[in-house]
Amino acid sequence: MDMVAVELIRHLQEADKSNEYFIFVNQVEDDSCIQETPNFKVIKLPESPYPIWEQWHLPRAARRFKLDVLHCTSNTAPIWGKTPLVLTLHDIIYLEKISLRSGTWYQRLGNLYRRWNVPFIVPRCTFVLTVSEFEQQRIQAHFSNIPKERIQVVHNGVSPHFKPVPEDIQAKKIVAYGLPNQFILFLGNTDPKKNLIGVLHALWMLEQNKQFTLPLVMPDFGERELSSLLEGIGASSMRNKIHLTGYIPNQDLPAIYARAHFFLYPSLRESFGLPILEAMACGCPVITSNTSSMPEIAGDAALLIDPFEPKELAGAMGTLLENDALRSELSAKGIQRPPLFSYAKGAEKVLKMYQQTVKKAP
Repeated sequence: MDMVAVELIRHLQEADKSNEYFIFVNQVEDDSCIQETPNFKVIKLPESPYPIWEQWHLPRAARRFKLDVLHCTSNTAPIWGKTPLVLTLHDIIYLEKISLRSGTWYQRLGNLYRRWNVPFIVPRCTFVLTVSEFEQQRIQAHFSNIPKERIQVVHNGVSPHFKPVPEDIQAKKIVAYGLPNQFILFLGNTDPKKNLIGVLHALWMLEQNKQFTLPLVMPDFGERELSSLLEGIGASSMRNKIHLTGYIPNQDLPAIYARAHFFLYPSLRESFGLPILEAMACGCPVITSNTSSMPEIAGDAALLIDPFEPKELAGAMGTLLENDALRSELSAKGIQRPPLFSYAKGAEKVLKMYQQTVKKAP
């Protein structure tokens, strides 16, 4: 399950002991991260591809359980049904532009489904929740006929296990994943907005200037994809400076963040940018983008660069590789950012919207 939705559920369990909740999951999903309580029940609906599950099984379950409110937490929702609807709309990138030549087939099909679904459902939502003021403005601009008060910001928060990690635990995780003692960290994937190609261009600039002095650690990325990208920019010779770890479980990430010399998050577009706060919570200095939501989340606690200019990214990396005082300053500022974003406050706001939705229902 989506970790943001899981954290919302956990904090609603703490905040609301009286209303009854049903958490609908696909039969194949691992729901072990949600513990049932007297008023929170996990309901497994029949196994099926997500669009069928959402458009067929979910609205029938909403009717069968006689819900007062249906909250869909991952951008899309059933296009039919009479149950009052609250939607978490993380972003509308797929409505602004869409490419059938970038990303995996899974990502492309997901964007096509959202592009079809979202224009149908947003007008019928009692509330649309999004995760940053930047994204709120984008949604308001796109759906200009929707009253502004129906589009509300509920920031993500940072899970409590993201915090500074003792040196001995860091060392154990370094050994477990076969990592170098010091490294730069980048959480990349095949989504073009994550800007892996920009990172590789910037690293190649550092390599040519003899400044690529610490290896890059990149979890959850494939050898074939990386080798192809490096070959495409004529940088295959720096392959031995990039460590692919495979998947790292969420519970192990704090030690990796804490050990990193700094964390790269130069995305082209984000609705929130949760890894920025996760890294900061672990004391890791951050380089991120000056676009979309990222300045809103990072504040003055990160180096902000233009993600479309690899030269800027290379310059910022070179600076942090050589300037320990600046790294310490960013680490100290960064620790202060995550407490400003709270899942508990978000759950309280969401609960009030549920209550208002019930009052507004015919």
